[in-house]
Amino acid sequence: MTEAKLEALLQESRAFPPTAEFAAQANAQPSIYTEAAADPLAWWHKQAERLTWHTEPTSTLEWDLPNAKWFGDGMINASVNCVDRHVAAGRGDKVAYHWVSDIEGESRTITYAQLLDMVCKAANAFTQLGVKQGDRVAVYLPMIPETVVTMLALARLGAIHSVVFAGFSADALSSRILDSDCRFVVTADGAMRRGTPSPLKPAVDEALQSCPNVQSVVVVKRTGGDVNWVEGRDNWWDDLMAPQSTEHTPEYFPSEQTLLIMYTSGTTAKPKGIFHTTGGYLTHCITTYHYIFDLKVDTDVLWTAADIGWITGHSYIVYGPLAAGATQVMYEGLPDSGGRDRWWKIIAQYGVSKLYTAPTTIRTLMKWGDDLPAGHDLSSLKLLGTVGEPINPEAWMWYRKNVGHDNCPIVDTWWQTETGGIMATPLPGITATKPGAAMTPFPGISLDVVDNEGQSVGNGEGGYLVATAPWPGMTRGIYGDPERFFATYWARFPGMYFAGDGAKRDDDGDLWLLGRIDDVMNISGHRLSTTEVEHALVGHPMVAEAAVVGASDDTTGQAIVAFVTLKLSAEEASKDQAPLIEELRQHVSHTISPIAKPRQIILTPDLPKTRSGKIMRRLLRDVAEHRTLGDVTTLTDPTVVNMIAGLLETEGAED
Repeated sequence: MTEAKLEALLQESRAFPPTAEFAAQANAQPSIYTEAAADPLAWWHKQAERLTWHTEPTSTLEWDLPNAKWFGDGMINASVNCVDRHVAAGRGDKVAYHWVSDIEGESRTITYAQLLDMVCKAANAFTQLGVKQGDRVAVYLPMIPETVVTMLALARLGAIHSVVFAGFSADALSSRILDSDCRFVVTADGAMRRGTPSPLKPAVDEALQSCPNVQSVVVVKRTGGDVNWVEGRDNWWDDLMAPQSTEHTPEYFPSEQTLLIMYTSGTTAKPKGIFHTTGGYLTHCITTYHYIFDLKVDTDVLWTAADIGWITGHSYIVYGPLAAGATQVMYEGLPDSGGRDRWWKIIAQYGVSKLYTAPTTIRTLMKWGDDLPAGHDLSSLKLLGTVGEPINPEAWMWYRKNVGHDNCPIVDTWWQTETGGIMATPLPGITATKPGAAMTPFPGISLDVVDNEGQSVGNGEGGYLVATAPWPGMTRGIYGDPERFFATYWARFPGMYFAGDGAKRDDDGDLWLLGRIDDVMNISGHRLSTTEVEHALVGHPMVAEAAVVGASDDTTGQAIVAFVTLKLSAEEASKDQAPLIEELRQHVSHTISPIAKPRQIILTPDLPKTRSGKIMRRLLRDVAEHRTLGDVTTLTDPTVVNMIAGLLETEGAED
């Protein structure tokens, strides 16, 4: 993308005011920004009324940095808020999930009444196994309804679920089980990937060799594959559930009862066990879901195309949507399970109205061609969302044009595992949008962009993104390690939360996320974001994806190394690519600055990605620095990074 084209895109973006339909709705109510800014605590307390409390809270926030208590004297049950209350209100026949299998043609439709029955049976079964309040339970399951049932049943009992993404290795699973001292594990015999069984139970068996405190394992039969069986420890899900009653009387717990632990990567080898409590987290999830996705509970069909093994799935497939009483699509497969137009078939079949997914996936769909979405009826779509990383402007525009047909506002959201819910985003009907911009903090959220000394930067400047006041969905800490919690998030800027992301304000004061601060390079004293260089590369018509890292350089301190996958036919792929590499280097130079011209561009057929679709830039930095590779067990294809390391020795263009 040339500099002129990028500027044209940004100018065009200013012609993207709220669509007439959404704006008419928004104008009919007072500004929530004004109300929230006037008294944030009162506003959040009002939002907590969206939930059903056994004991209504009278307090809102108790704050002793870094320790927060939200709605501390309230008593609540997350499971009741997600299922019981909807059935009690006469909405039991409403669809909770249209579950769509990896295998085309296989699906299940589950109503709220059916979901309640399943949750109650599971709660009774887990009680029979000995699960009680405060117990930690590891959940290592694929994207199947039993995953949601397990989470809600454990929440119903006051137990703490620690969902581990089902693509993680046995070592990753055991480290998480040991860190939080889980006594129970819920898993499946396997998962389905492009119609082929992928075993899960063997990883559990291997992990538990070093986890002697695990008492029981529950196994869902998903693939029908043979599994090793440990008598006295292992239990089939169906055998446990069959005799259970569909009646279960829930208990109620303090608002600050721990609901979940979710592990994220740390700068050290040890993952961080981020934990969230109940009342504040649920309030944040249901409120952001309601406003950002403009929820029409009677007509919407929403699809968060993520995995429950990550926080996006927790907050916007399980707790936010179910607490709000929404109808959703829950999809087990990959974007091309059953063909590269599988997503478009699903949207057309179920009349999906709101779609929320990651920029990495959007770029993949974009690479597969405009003709695929054009071949299906996507007219049901009303709103599009992005999550997980900054989206490059060209992918934003493709998403808007080819998926939303220029009729759908795009909510480009920023948040983290640690924040619990969305922190910055446009609001449909209220906020204008710009391709690639998160625009503004969500109402009731206080964000700032600061310099090295913690002082606010002006418009047109970049720095560190911080939260300057507590918010309901904020993590309460790193499980078992309060010192690390303070040092990681609260020590860099006194009184402010900082979790490692950079941002800039444009000339209008709107927020643009730059990715992780450790992805900011210092080239001859000039600070450049890897995201900006990646956006420039992806803007070239021949580039499908790009990942950029900084590598040591004797002359400039750091130099830019870019790993690029191309859109090539077989004939084009056979040609000498040296001229194209030089063209790409000059393209970046013209788009950003000669300072940003990559020292090397490595052409590769694929990039190292986690099973959630994120590019593992940490491993690419290892490759660029010729270091021993770090852990590759979370990659979809661990061989990719070794292939790239080999290419680095033979490819590239240098001055």
